[in-house]
Amino acid sequence: MQFFSRRRITQSHALAIVLLACPLPATAQAVEALPPAELPALGDRLDPASPMETLPDLGIDWPDLDEPDAASVELPPATSGDAAIAQGGAVDATAPTPVQQIDVSVERRYRFAVTGLDGLAVGRDKLLAQFDGLSSLAAGDDKDANAAQIDRRAREDVATLRELLRAHGYYDAIVRTRVEGQGAGEITVMLMVEPGDLYRFTEVDVSGIAPVGDKAEALHKAFPVKPEAPVDAAAVLDAVAGLRVALGREGFPFGKVDDPAIVVDHETRTATLKLNVEPGDAKRFGQIEIRGKPLFSVKHLGRIARFEPGDPYDSARVDDFRRALIQTGLVSSVALTKEEGAEPGTVDIAVGLERAPARTVAGELGYGTGEGYRAEVSWQHRNLISPEGAVTFRGVVGTQEQLVGASLRRNNYKARDRVLTAQAIVSHTSRDAYDARTLTLGAGLERQTNIIWQKKWTWSIGGELIASDERDVIGATAIPRRRTFFIGAVPTTLSYDGSDDLLNPMRGFRLAGRVSPEASFQGGAFGYVKAQIDASGYLPTSDRITLAGRFRVGSILGAGRDRIAPSRRFYSGGGGSVRGFGYQRIGPRDLNNDPIGGRSLAEFALEARVRFGNFGVVPFVDGGNLYSAALPDFSGLRYGAGLGVRYYSSFGPIRVDVGTPINRQRGDARVAVYVSLGQAF
Repeated sequence: MQFFSRRRITQSHALAIVLLACPLPATAQAVEALPPAELPALGDRLDPASPMETLPDLGIDWPDLDEPDAASVELPPATSGDAAIAQGGAVDATAPTPVQQIDVSVERRYRFAVTGLDGLAVGRDKLLAQFDGLSSLAAGDDKDANAAQIDRRAREDVATLRELLRAHGYYDAIVRTRVEGQGAGEITVMLMVEPGDLYRFTEVDVSGIAPVGDKAEALHKAFPVKPEAPVDAAAVLDAVAGLRVALGREGFPFGKVDDPAIVVDHETRTATLKLNVEPGDAKRFGQIEIRGKPLFSVKHLGRIARFEPGDPYDSARVDDFRRALIQTGLVSSVALTKEEGAEPGTVDIAVGLERAPARTVAGELGYGTGEGYRAEVSWQHRNLISPEGAVTFRGVVGTQEQLVGASLRRNNYKARDRVLTAQAIVSHTSRDAYDARTLTLGAGLERQTNIIWQKKWTWSIGGELIASDERDVIGATAIPRRRTFFIGAVPTTLSYDGSDDLLNPMRGFRLAGRVSPEASFQGGAFGYVKAQIDASGYLPTSDRITLAGRFRVGSILGAGRDRIAPSRRFYSGGGGSVRGFGYQRIGPRDLNNDPIGGRSLAEFALEARVRFGNFGVVPFVDGGNLYSAALPDFSGLRYGAGLGVRYYSSFGPIRVDVGTPINRQRGDARVAVYVSLGQAF
């Protein structure tokens, strides 16, 4: 961005020019012609300490040299505690400041404050936020400093604050400093701002857009700087960037926007802006080309891209293509180059990919109340079955679970965001409710959502074959039994996500349904349907507080509880269920006080998410129960309450919840702790 400054000559400037043009006094012209005897007398007349002769009358109102210049910075006495540090674009590095009046041998803490920013067009809070990120005083206000250090920081901040004010259109801003507290204790450095008048544009000329026809209106809207707008550098740069983006969105891949030329007139406190645009020709997408060593085929790249040959060019789709390639996890860098297509009026996209490491070894160690310890290790190759076929081998050792398994997850299978999954797992699960040794084979298709592309609608459909040897008790007695089940299931899900964030929702709602028709063989063949509905909502009451609620109901229709394998029943209690209770500890129990599961369930949760910067607290109340009948009757609800702590990291909130059961049963712990990534729901 080019800035030009135009100043009109004022009386003080004209004074300097006239003085240079005046003829020398006769005494000065005749110095060389005087006899030596007269030189001492002339020397007295040229003595710098002697009074000046009366200035000639040239029609100028000469300033009184005994009075301060009205255009200069006036320094108050050192005892006043004030100093004018800067004005008119200059910082006087030699002018004494109040900080210099402090004993330099003493180090002390200090505070600082900025005044005079109310009523600014840019907004006080926005300017202070920008200043705090650049302030030297802010960077060192947590440690002791001597007078010289504080003085240097104050001068740097004066210059910084003036540059920020100029960037927002306040070219005549004055910043003064004042120090409060002269003793050995803490002092306060005041930065007092006199912003002056706000400079505004009188003319904004954006040329070159007219030839694009019906797309000109969209391009003009993309550059919102108009006459009478403040001369705000950030706003101008944002508008230029927006115009460049709009050219790409409107189908001009090779469009150019020159740097804006701004002329500032300090006399009228106005400015003019001229900007030249060269849109070029509108284009359509051509072919995808590969540059360098190929990682994916052109066919697979075409599945990932959200455009096809012949579609109008849109830079947003190119940006989406770039993010999708990085999201595969197989790419460390992406270079997408626009090239003139072989077909007239088209633009080809040349793809250059740098491979990322394809193998990952991971470990996990955790503990949960009621679940005990759990350790997991895994090895993954993210492109073992090309393209994007991630194969994972994993093993789990824990207090209640041991597992060995292999899984396949093939992303972008036959279409964008479609995932093919397959798995084979051998596991042993030991719960209070049952003990199961299980072999599971499964496969499915799903439409996935993720942090980068949070989708409204997602779904999944699959099939499972299960062989499981399980131990439980007969009915609600304490008599143990062991049975072998062979189960075939077709689980399906459909979900709608209307929330604003995948891991930390603050507004909107979610609704999900799961239905799994299952056929079981144990002492004869029988079938049943397992269904579950989950709903949650989020309502912000202020910038810091969000109210959140969750509701869940589930039902198994077609078979009695005792006929259904214990591992396929409903259970309740724990961090993802009813907090305050141990894992699976809610519901009917046998004579050993162990849970036996149910055919239906009902749960709810209410919480208030209060955030303070990167931290937050979450008071919550949960409730729920299991039932032996096919439908829940919402009786005998168990309630838990507690308080959670959140740390809001860059990848999502880390959750620690501590809950206690309100109407606990015999054997329930008084306190339960839950730790996870993301909110509870």
